[in-house]
Amino acid sequence: MDIDLIFKKVDHTLLSQSATWEEIKQICDDAITYGTASICIPPSYVKEAKDYVKDKMAVCTVIGFPNGYNTSAAKVFETKDAIANGADEIDMVINIGHLKDKKYDLILDEIKQIKEVCKERILKVIIETCLLTEEEKIKMCQIVSESTADYIKTSTGFSNGGATFADVELFAKYVDKKVKIKAAGGISSMDDAAKFIKLGASRLGTSQIVKLAKNQQAQGY
Repeated sequence: MDIDLIFKKVDHTLLSQSATWEEIKQICDDAITYGTASICIPPSYVKEAKDYVKDKMAVCTVIGFPNGYNTSAAKVFETKDAIANGADEIDMVINIGHLKDKKYDLILDEIKQIKEVCKERILKVIIETCLLTEEEKIKMCQIVSESTADYIKTSTGFSNGGATFADVELFAKYVDKKVKIKAAGGISSMDDAAKFIKLGASRLGTSQIVKLAKNQQAQGY
C-alpha cells in the first residue's frame, strides 16, 4: 500500500501525561511534513497547537479521557472548551460502566449531546474494546450507528489492549455504512497499518508510523 495513503489516514498522536510543548510542536511539524490527517493531542495544548499550525493541520483532542466515567455535563463542557480553543476533531470516551449496566439510553444521549456541540466537526467515539465482550462491542456498533457520531474508535491506548484486526472486522460488519472506523493503540508497523486500512479503518491513531518513516529516512531508505 502506498505510504502516502497511510499517512493521510493517520491521527499523529501524543497523549502522554508528561508531554511537553516542545514534544507537541514536534508532533505538529512531523504531521505537516508527512501529511497526516490530524494531530491528536491533550486538551491543554489545543490552543497553542492551533495557533502554531493554523490551517496547515487539523487538531484533534480527547474528551473524558482515558476512563470515560466523567459526567455527561463535564464531557460537554470539555468539548465546548476544546472547540473554543480551536479543536477541529473530538475523540470522546464512553462510560464503560454504563455499557456494562446496559444503560444504553444514557450512552446514546451523551454521544448526541457531544455531537450537538461539535456540529460539523468530526466526532469519534472510543469504546475501549479490550474491556468489552463481543456482545458489548456489537451493541456499541448499534448505538454509534444510531447516534450522529462520525466514527467508532477501538481504544484509548491507555488500558490493557489496543486495536486488533478482529475488532476492526467486527466494526465493519456491524456499524452503519455512514459510520467510519478508527483503529488506535499498538499500531507499530507499516504492514499492520496497511492491514487495518484494508479491513475497513479510515483513521489510525498512532505515534509510530511517522517515527518509522523518519527512522527510515535517517538510515537512507
